[in-house]
Amino acid sequence: MSEFLDSYAWIFWLGLILLFIVVEMLTLEFTFLMIAVGSLGGLISGALGAPWYLQIVIAAVLSVLLILTLRPPLLRLLKRGGDPAKSNVDALLGLEGLVLDEVTAVAGHVKLSNGDTWTARISPSVVAAGLSRGQRVRVAAIDGATALVEPSEAVTTTDSATDPKEQP
Repeated sequence: MSEFLDSYAWIFWLGLILLFIVVEMLTLEFTFLMIAVGSLGGLISGALGAPWYLQIVIAAVLSVLLILTLRPPLLRLLKRGGDPAKSNVDALLGLEGLVLDEVTAVAGHVKLSNGDTWTARISPSVVAAGLSRGQRVRVAAIDGATALVEPSEAVTTTDSATDPKEQP
């Protein structure tokens, strides 16, 4: 039996390597890639004449070493923690916009700087009764499909008395 294992262990190692690579392609965690490389170590040790039980030990030790030493830096390098770009509601918070229809505590419409037109209401934190057409606003929160807006701190009129460029 031992001669059979020594003679055909390379087929076992090739099968394991292929299996681990396929599983790695499905999981993308580098765990099975490290085990596949460990199995490659077992295959190479078998080709160099090591007995089958030593091949298993070499493959196991090499796999564990790779998982503990090489996998963490590779994961950090690929920044698997997440995409830093804001998306969905987070991307809308703080976005500037322009009032299209008067915005009250009940209804209104704004066009945001990303080009989207949203139904809007005045944010509960704002004491103003309404925001008039053309006024600059900022998104404070999103409630379902409605943007809760507040007046922007930017200058909202082009009156020369309030425009510092026009004054002498």
